[in-house]
Amino acid sequence: MTDSTAADRALDVVCVGNAIVDVLAQTDDAVIEQHGMVKGTMALIDADQAEALYAAMPQGVETSGGSAGNTAAGLASLGAECAFIGKVRDDQLGDIFAHDIRAVGAEFATPAATDGPPTARCLILITPDAQRTMNTFLGASVNLDPDDIDADMIARAQVTYLEGYLWDRDEAKAAFLKAASLAAVNNRLVSLSLSDPFCVDRHRDSFRSFIRDHVDVLFANEDEIMSLYEVTDFDAALQHVRDDCRIAALTRSEKGVVVVSGDEVHVVDAAPVAQVVDTTGAGDQFAAGFLYGLTRGRDLATCARIGAITAAEVIDHVGPRPQVNLGELVAAHLAG
Repeated sequence: MTDSTAADRALDVVCVGNAIVDVLAQTDDAVIEQHGMVKGTMALIDADQAEALYAAMPQGVETSGGSAGNTAAGLASLGAECAFIGKVRDDQLGDIFAHDIRAVGAEFATPAATDGPPTARCLILITPDAQRTMNTFLGASVNLDPDDIDADMIARAQVTYLEGYLWDRDEAKAAFLKAASLAAVNNRLVSLSLSDPFCVDRHRDSFRSFIRDHVDVLFANEDEIMSLYEVTDFDAALQHVRDDCRIAALTRSEKGVVVVSGDEVHVVDAAPVAQVVDTTGAGDQFAAGFLYGLTRGRDLATCARIGAITAAEVIDHVGPRPQVNLGELVAAHLAG
């Protein structure tokens, strides 16, 4: 796709997040313990730690990743018109990321950095219980700033989807605020994923302020939403969030998803899956399915059902992105 044709294209969703190359490998609990990791969580590591862990990992699969990038890939597989905004360096991994995100069908035009840290990578260890333990070197991705936010791209998109992992640095927060303001000026929706309970713990107050002031559609899992409101009961968190944004889609793993919008509440079962192999990307693909339904004018219960279908597809294989055409998969499920 050329830039000239892309510039005229109406978009369903533009995803803003960390541009990361994922390295996934299957291992056992002993390796997790040996390296002092907390299984099932995401930890930030520096360049030296990234090199050491990469050397210790068994043979793995390398693929363009990042939470919002995975959502963009899922949206493209569903047949949505989508784009991605994220920062890479002008290095080999940066070239790989740019090629891969465009190859799945997403528009990507963020200029690569010519100096500073290298392209980000996430080292993901998958244990036999399908838990993924992520070790992320954020590299160039965290240097996203307001100048990287493409105003035309935001204006062309029905929804601007923001990845909570990117909230750590002030420049990225400013980029999010710019994107949200541009979306509001153009009467577009703003969506946010809370990404991780540790992320919420670090930024609870600023997240809550941003959600109240700017977010139309919030994605969170059970742990994240309870952390956000500092409660130990899911129902209590649900009562809080209904006052802070237009739509909240709250995932609960095998218990399905609860979608709340004012007085409207929908409880949707998780889609069946033969075997849970790797939960990496489940939340990302749920968001892709939900936003696909939303931009197609589907009711909230159907949006959640589509999200459950797309999440189920990604957890029955290794890797955070779909291995089948999600558009065909969803059509078959909804027709059945």
